[in-house]
Amino acid sequence: MSESAGEKTEAPSTKKLEEAQQRGQFPKSAEVQTVFVMLGGLCGLMFAGPELWNYLAQSLASTMGHIHDTPVSATALQGYAALGLLGLGKCLWPVLGGTVLGGLLAGAIQSRFTTCPEALTINFERLNPVEGFKRIFSMRSAMPTGIALFKLAFISLLTWSTVKEVLGDPILTQAVDLARLGSFLAESTLKIALRILMLLGVVAAADYSYQCWRSYKDMMMTKEEVKEEAKGSEGNPQVKSAQRRKRRKSKRKMLEEVAFADVVVTNPTHIAIALKYDRKTMQAPKILAKGIRLNAQQIREIAQQHQVPIVENKPLARLMFKYGKVGGEIPAQLFAAVAEVLAWVYRNNRYRYYAEANRA
Repeated sequence: MSESAGEKTEAPSTKKLEEAQQRGQFPKSAEVQTVFVMLGGLCGLMFAGPELWNYLAQSLASTMGHIHDTPVSATALQGYAALGLLGLGKCLWPVLGGTVLGGLLAGAIQSRFTTCPEALTINFERLNPVEGFKRIFSMRSAMPTGIALFKLAFISLLTWSTVKEVLGDPILTQAVDLARLGSFLAESTLKIALRILMLLGVVAAADYSYQCWRSYKDMMMTKEEVKEEAKGSEGNPQVKSAQRRKRRKSKRKMLEEVAFADVVVTNPTHIAIALKYDRKTMQAPKILAKGIRLNAQQIREIAQQHQVPIVENKPLARLMFKYGKVGGEIPAQLFAAVAEVLAWVYRNNRYRYYAEANRA
């Protein structure tokens, strides 16, 4: 009995999901991050590639054309190193910028563009080496390792044909100029990168689906946890206040509808049900309001103020109060009984309903 009581059989509540989101505990896939980072870097290289190639060609031509009269000294070497670093930065910033943007976008999408302030706090328990070894050698860590090995084998197998085609191209065994060789290498790299990116996308989709399933299973609650959370919510003054405001607003709106009712069915004093039927817009009579004791008295008073007929029918009032819903149609099994009441009301108040029909 104790084991079944501790089983997580209930779906996670909204409160638990929100708290987990704030702690940064949402489905995350490293494969999705890899795909976006690679895609961002590839996009940056594609957009800035021609400009970078021209810059490298001009730099190489300038260096090789003046190598015979280039001074060599400690000061000059420092200048050359600074220029080299600037050139390297100019070549790398489009790729680095694309990868950074891709990584940020992947994280934002997986977190559903919400911030996780609690995830930024320092957790000293994660610095414990014993717990760290447990996480590394746990069954859960075996899943990413297995996915990585499968990914490597899967991508190697499906990209081998493209790599083999590139290696067998006659251009690698012929004398060609540097521009033609660079163009060939760029096209080949793009072709292989797109193939790898497509395969990684398939792996990422499968891994993210698994992470979503695993996260949902971890967030499931026991029946005892659901009860405790419900008790905690009920004891919250803010929740109670919001519930009271909602009930008052709903009651006020319900009582306002009584003035437009066709008839009020009573029990005679304990229950009151306000009904409305418009054959042009309704398929069946609709319950505008219902109440017992004090609410029933208020419904009767409003009906008297607006000259809404009041009919006493104890069985019908009890059944409609038990099975009917405010704003919904009457139960199907009560159609005949309600039709008799409405027919009697229309016969005895024909002038009133005739005048309302003409105004409509």
